[in-house]
This record gives sequence, C-alpha cells and structure tokens, in this order.
Amino acid sequence: MSLDAECLRALELAAHWFVESGIQEPSGGVARYYQCEPARNYRISTEITGYAASTLVWLYRLSGDERLREAGLRAGHFLISRAWDASSGLFPFECALDGDCAEPLAYFFDNAIVVRGLLALWKLTGEPQFLSAAQRVGAAMAREFRSEVGFHPALRLPERLPAPSDGRWSRSPGCYHLKAALAWLELDQAFAGGAFRQYYRRALEFALATHREFLGERPEPAVMDRLHAYCYFLEGLLAALDQPECRQAAKEGIVRAYGMLEAVAPQFERCDVRAQLLRVRVFLDAQGIVPLHPEEAERQAARILEFQALEPDPRYYGGFRFGRRGSEWLPFINPYSTAFAAQALEMWRAHRAGRFQSVWQDLI
Repeated sequence: MSLDAECLRALELAAHWFVESGIQEPSGGVARYYQCEPARNYRISTEITGYAASTLVWLYRLSGDERLREAGLRAGHFLISRAWDASSGLFPFECALDGDCAEPLAYFFDNAIVVRGLLALWKLTGEPQFLSAAQRVGAAMAREFRSEVGFHPALRLPERLPAPSDGRWSRSPGCYHLKAALAWLELDQAFAGGAFRQYYRRALEFALATHREFLGERPEPAVMDRLHAYCYFLEGLLAALDQPECRQAAKEGIVRAYGMLEAVAPQFERCDVRAQLLRVRVFLDAQGIVPLHPEEAERQAARILEFQALEPDPRYYGGFRFGRRGSEWLPFINPYSTAFAAQALEMWRAHRAGRFQSVWQDLI
C-alpha cells in the first residue's frame, strides 16, 4: 500500500473511532482520553468536546457520513445545554455528570476551543443557538480573563478569581494563548465591527514578545510537553502571516521546534506534537515561508502513522496513541491526538496533490 493510501485509510479509521469507540459518552460529552488500563474513559472535558465538535464537522465535510454530523451535533448540544456555567458565562474545565470532577476551574484556552467548536457547528448547520453561545463565551473570555499583560490562564469558579500558578505551562500565561485567540478572529468575522479582533491583536503582541523564552534552551524529555504548547503559538500565527514579524517568528519557531522534537523523540515523543508541526509546515510551505521537501514530508507522515492503534478492540481501533517513551507506548488513546494526526495526514495528501487550501479557519 502506498503512503498516500495509508494516510487515506488512517483518516477513515480515525472517523470510525470517533463515532464507534465510545470516547463520546451518551450525554454527548467527550472524554479527555481513553485509559488503556483500567480500560475506561477518563472524565468528560469541555475542551476536548469542543475539539471533537470541530473535528467531526471537518470529517463530515470530507466524507458526508451523517454519523459524524450527528455526533458533532450531540457534542454541541451537550456543551450549550449541560456543560455551560451560566453564572460565569464560561465553560468549566471538566463536566463529569456523576460529580467526580477536578478542581473548579475555567481555562482561557479551553473556552476558546469550545467557541471554535460551536462556530464550526453554526457554519455547518446555521443553527443560531451555536452562534449566540459562542458570542456570549467569547465576550466573557475578554471580560473575565483579561490581565495587565496578556490574559489569565485559569480562573477559580464560582469566584472568577485568577488561579495561582503552580509551575505548569497550562497554569501560566504564555505565547500558546495565541491559538485560543483565533476564536476571537472567527467571532469577528461573524460579527463585523472589530470588537473581537482587538483581543486577538493583544494576544499577538504578548506572544511575539514572549515566545522565544517559552521553550528554554535544553532539549530534554520534559520539553516535549512545552513543545505541544509552543505549537499552539505557531498555529495562532497562521492568521497573521501577512505581517513580516509574524512570518519571521513562524520561520524561526518551526526550525527550533523541529530541532527540539528530533533531539528528544528517542526518549519521549508525543503524537500531537509531530502532527501539529506537520500541519504548520504545510501552511508555511503554501505561503512560501519555509519549504517542505517531499522526502521530509513523507518521513513525518510515516512517523505519525505509527501512532495509530490497529488492535481489534473497538476502544482502540483507529484512534491515535498519545505518545511513547523509547519503544513503550503510553496507555492513552486521545481524541485531540487523533484529530491532529488525521488532519495532518490529510493536509499532507492535499499538499502533495496540489489541492491544499491555506485557510487557517480549517485548522482544528
């Protein structure tokens, strides 16, 4: 089987996994990941449900499979009818219906991913409830998370006070917030007038001023998690490549990120990082910023394919594993790893065939 055919099959299997694996609970919410041991879903995540909504819409547009559309709608209706916290106007970190939740937090990044998922559903269906919910949350994000510099990464609920930093990148402000700010650009396109666009510009200024320090200097295994976040910065830049400073930051950033990935991968490698970088590389090549050589693209696509689970167990089959340490797979099958990997492989196929369209709004 050719690599092109393998990528097409991987896309089909990933779509199958989203609707058949049980990663989407009967409520419509989507679990953060499937735990291979003890063989069960982890808690429902609002962020991952938002990612799933965007992914299911994208997959439906490719295939026309009504099951994908229906699953996407279930995710969207769960978010606006069961997960949204009306008192804060935000989405909490997790939404376990049995009460088993992590600490009561709302993350800036998570809420933006939900907004983009709701907007994807609105563009597909025209249902006004998705647009109005996205608008409310986008406005609440700008109001509640704004800080003196950039945006607070997390708020405690119900107080809506900034959560203290604990050393993790997800609890600290950073350049990765730029991908979250794409939600405001999409809202600006739906509601002309510039009110939402200014928030993206604020995030862009902060990201450009801070991104060089985000990864540190040493390519050690611990940097792999920060590489995942740094890729969000690179993805957020894709909406501003008409600006010289953004083109330069993207050029510098992709080279540095790939160097660190390859240095650390023999010890610890994440599927999502490799997939995120291939997606950005395809965009940058299409914009004439950083060339993507065919041999290198094929190598990256082949490495991503290694992460797809092909065991007959329906909870595994077609999903993409989170990562590996050395030759040992980590025991998680992830919705966002599956989404990023499937899209990276399809973008590479389109790029190879000369039909890739560099539309940043399509990026999951």
